[in-house]
Amino acid sequence: MSSIGRFVALLVLIAPVLAISGPARALENGHFVFDPATGFAANGNDPVAYFVDGAIREGDPDYEARWGKVAWRFVNEGNRDAFVRDPLVYAPGFGGRCPVALARGYPAEGNPRLWSVYEERLYFFYSQEHMQAFADDPDQILAEARQSWNKQFPY
Repeated sequence: MSSIGRFVALLVLIAPVLAISGPARALENGHFVFDPATGFAANGNDPVAYFVDGAIREGDPDYEARWGKVAWRFVNEGNRDAFVRDPLVYAPGFGGRCPVALARGYPAEGNPRLWSVYEERLYFFYSQEHMQAFADDPDQILAEARQSWNKQFPY
């Protein structure tokens, strides 16, 4: 195989990694919505509970962890440990910002009480209307939100 062929083959293999590394890198650099009074992401709710329990559960002060330059609370040790092992699985998409707002060009904070898990990813919404718009066409909203995210948070 020629060197150009090898380069193209390598590019095809790493393109998906490059596509997600921008948002993931931005999240790891602390682009999370958090309450400045408490320092907690998700208003102190357990991000793992949205997946495990399908419900909002307030985290316990005995089970905390820091990641993404903010504090996270959990209902138990197992949820905390699962988050610490792989925080990008459980952390809200777009750092807790509303995907519909992002798709429309502005990074509004999502409300942890208005949420959805779609394709194994947690999302928070600015309003009930945004939550409904997302439910109507999640794939289009997410595609537009990713483009907006990459422009607003390129690092």
